[in-house]
Amino acid sequence: MPRSGVFKKTPAGYTAFYPEQLPPDPPLHLQGDLQLMLSEADRALGALNVVVTILPNPDLLVGMFIQKEALLSSQIEGTQSSLADILGADEEHVPTADVGEVLNYVKAMRHGLKRLRQDDFPMSLRLLREIHGVLMQKVRGGATHLTPGEFRTMQNWIGGTSPANARFVPPPPDAMQEALNRLELYLHADDPLPPLIRCGLLHYQFETIHPFNDGNGRVGRLLITLYLVWQGILDEPMLYLSAYLKAHQQEYYDRLTQVRNDGNYEAWIRFFLEGIRDVSRMVLETTKRIQALERTDTDRLVAAGEGSHGISFLRGLMRQPVVTVQDVTEMTNASYNKANALIATCEQLGILRQISKGRRNRRFIYQEYVTILSEGTELQKGE
Repeated sequence: MPRSGVFKKTPAGYTAFYPEQLPPDPPLHLQGDLQLMLSEADRALGALNVVVTILPNPDLLVGMFIQKEALLSSQIEGTQSSLADILGADEEHVPTADVGEVLNYVKAMRHGLKRLRQDDFPMSLRLLREIHGVLMQKVRGGATHLTPGEFRTMQNWIGGTSPANARFVPPPPDAMQEALNRLELYLHADDPLPPLIRCGLLHYQFETIHPFNDGNGRVGRLLITLYLVWQGILDEPMLYLSAYLKAHQQEYYDRLTQVRNDGNYEAWIRFFLEGIRDVSRMVLETTKRIQALERTDTDRLVAAGEGSHGISFLRGLMRQPVVTVQDVTEMTNASYNKANALIATCEQLGILRQISKGRRNRRFIYQEYVTILSEGTELQKGE
């Protein structure tokens, strides 16, 4: 039996992939550059965990980074939204389908985190189904074939118009269920492999099993963050790994394919660890820049005579960078006139920019903050 599994012809006449169980046999070669990459990824994640402990308001940035990961992961699947679209979404307006999908990802992440932390619920197939149920709520016209929260009962495929001409055909439903059961056993197995390596293996295996009718890529990427939090490797879900996967999207797919075709787990794990290392460093750098921006803008508001109101407003902006005048009154406990004056000061200082037209229901954006957060989320031409 090949290391990662075997391609077999099904009774229906098409060829599907039947994955082997984890961990790989023969075992992974954790030597040389792979061992070095593991050390670098571990160190970078460790530094990220330290930063969380010294941030005055870690929840502010954690919330923003969850939204960034949601946007990037959804963009990998073709969703066309910007971070400003997501941050500017509100309950009064029905969001576009694309924005709705990203907001569902945020809800799915928060649901998973609540289950793991507050409910002390384990990583499991049931939790993955719950997450999928939240992720797929009322998307794409509420199509019934999406079956939110349910594993597929039919054959699916990637690329092409049918399993006969597809780029990849995951295991048929009966083999899929067996593979999922083994995946759940591996989640809880006593494996000496380091947690980061196991996480990479779990993501590969989940994507290969492809157990849902839709949303597999996004659930598989949610699995990465949730697994690392569950294992205590990541203290807060600040790691937007999809930034790396989007920037190297073709290689991402190629590495997964390489495991299926050649059993080359090592090349996939090296790629995965490189992403963990690079994005951890990116998050650190982004956090430093945001802290510097907060210090600079606080000083400017104080110098402009906007002391206590200005400081509380700035903190509010970091939680909600797209605001109306009413939002500002609630953030600062100021009168409507004072909120208007504060906005005018922030516009003069270049802190805020109006993004709505006209004088009614004006909306403003904390532009520099959103610009820093948006790096890597820009849609390229043709996307």
